Amino acid sequence: MAIAPFEIIYEDQYLLAVNKPAGIPTMGVAPDRRSVVALLRQFLAARGPSDSGLFLGVVSRLDTPVTGVLLMAKDPSTAAHLCEQFRNRRIRKKYWALVAKAPPRKCGQWHDWLRIDRRHRKVVAGSSADAKALEAVTKYWVREQVGDWFLVELEPVTGRKHQLRWQLAAHEIPIVGDRKYGSRIPFPVGIALHARELEVEHPEEESPLLLRAPLPPVWRRLGVNETLAR
Repeated sequence: MAIAPFEIIYEDQYLLAVNKPAGIPTMGVAPDRRSVVALLRQFLAARGPSDSGLFLGVVSRLDTPVTGVLLMAKDPSTAAHLCEQFRNRRIRKKYWALVAKAPPRKCGQWHDWLRIDRRHRKVVAGSSADAKALEAVTKYWVREQVGDWFLVELEPVTGRKHQLRWQLAAHEIPIVGDRKYGSRIPFPVGIALHARELEVEHPEEESPLLLRAPLPPVWRRLGVNETLAR
C-alpha cells in the first residue's frame, strides 16, 4: 500500500489538499527535482493505475520555508474554476506567524505597495505612483504571547509574491527565522509562517469548503495553542 509523503487534509475526485512541510518547494524548476508536486505524482502512481499520470494543478503556491494548506486541482477545469476564485478574491486565507515583537495595535489592516525584485528573488517597497508597484493589503490580529514571541493571525486581501513576509518586515516585525526579510532570530525548521486555513467554493458542489492544516510539531512544542479560533 502506497504511503502518502505528506499529510492529506482533503481529497475527492476534484481536489487534493496536503499539509506542506517546510524545506521543500511546491514545484520544481525541472520535472525530476524534489518538490511537493513531484513526490505526490510518485505517490499517486504507486497508489494505482487510475491515479497514475493524474493532472495536478497548483492554484496557490507556498514558499519553500512555509508550511500549511496547499491545494491542487485534479483536472484543468477545476484548476480554472479555482484560479477564477483567486482572481476575484472569493477565497479566504488565514496564516499564523510568530514574531519577536507585537504590533502597536492588537488588530488592524496594512495597506502597502511593493515591487518584485527579480534579481534578488524578493520584493521591495514601492509606491502608488510607481507603475510597477503592486498594492498589498493584509488584515491582522495579535492572538497570544508564546514565550518571548507573539502569534499573529494574518488574512491577506491581496495575493502578492512574498506579501506577508515583506509586510511584516516592513512594519518592523519580521517573521521569526525569515533571514531574507531581516529576521536575526533562528527558527528550528523553515520560517515561522503557517498557512493555517483556506476556504474555497467547491467546484462541483458550489458550497464553502474549509481546509485547515494542523500545526507542525515544532509549533506545538513551543506552546502555540492549536485550538485558537477567531
